[in-house]
Amino acid sequence: MIRRFPLIAASAAVVALTLGGCAAPGSGGGQATDSPASGAPEEGLSGTLTIFAAASLTAAFDELAAEFEARHPDLDVAPITYDGSATLATQLIEGAAADVFASADERNMAKLDDAGLLGGEPETFATNVLEIAVESGNPLDIEGLDDLGDEASAHPLVVVCAPEVPCGTAAAKLLELAGVALTPASEEQNVSAVLTKVRSGEADAGLVYVTDIAAAAGDVDGVPIEGADAATNVYPIAELAGAANPEAARAFVEFVHSPDGAAVLASYGFGSP
Repeated sequence: MIRRFPLIAASAAVVALTLGGCAAPGSGGGQATDSPASGAPEEGLSGTLTIFAAASLTAAFDELAAEFEARHPDLDVAPITYDGSATLATQLIEGAAADVFASADERNMAKLDDAGLLGGEPETFATNVLEIAVESGNPLDIEGLDDLGDEASAHPLVVVCAPEVPCGTAAAKLLELAGVALTPASEEQNVSAVLTKVRSGEADAGLVYVTDIAAAAGDVDGVPIEGADAATNVYPIAELAGAANPEAARAFVEFVHSPDGAAVLASYGFGSP
C-alpha cells in the first residue's frame, strides 16, 4: 500500500521558511525568481518527458514544465495530460504510458500503488481547499453552502465534481458537515469542467478549488466556505514504473519539491504540505 509522509510541525516550518519570499497565495501566474545558478541551463537530461496531472494543476504545472525545459535544453516535455485524478489513474492502469503522475488526492495514487505501477515513493507536494465559484458580481448574493442547497430561496443551478473525483469527494464531505442537501444540475469529471460551466453562465455556482478561482482571473468570483480546511485535498506526485525516461521523471519530481518549484505552486494559491 501507499506509504504516507507525516505532516509534522517541523516539516511545515521548513516549508514555511522556504516560501517566505514567494508571491501571496492566489496571485496566480507569478513565476519564481531564480538566482542565475538555480535557473541556469543544465546538461544530462534528454528525450521526452510525459506527465499526467490533475486538472487543478494546469496553470501551475504548465509553468513548472516550461521552467524545467528551460533548465534542460535537450529535454522535451510533452504537452501535459490533464484530467480528473480518477480518470487519469484509470487510463494508466489500462496501459496509458507516462513517466510521472501528479494526483489531487492520495486515494487515486494508491490505486496505482496497488497495481504495481509506481517506480518511486509518492511524495506530497501541495494542498488545496474548495471555494464556491459564482458569476462575476455574485448576482444571487450567495454567501455560503446554505445558499446552494435544495432549500435555498434562490434555487441556484449548482455544478459539482463527480463523487469519484477528488473535488467531488471534498464537496460531499463539506456539504455533509454543513448539513446541506444539494441536488446538483450536473456532476463533472474534473474541476475544470465545473469552472467552465460557471464561467459560461451555464450554472450559477460550482464547488471548485481556490486555485481555480485565482486562475480564472476575475471571470468568476469566489465565496469562501466556512470550515473548508476540514476537506483539504493533499497532492502526491511519483515517478511511474516502466517510465520511458526515468532520469527525467526523477528530476522533475525533485524540481516540483525544490524551493523554486514550491514558489511557483504558492504563487497559484496552493498550500504547502
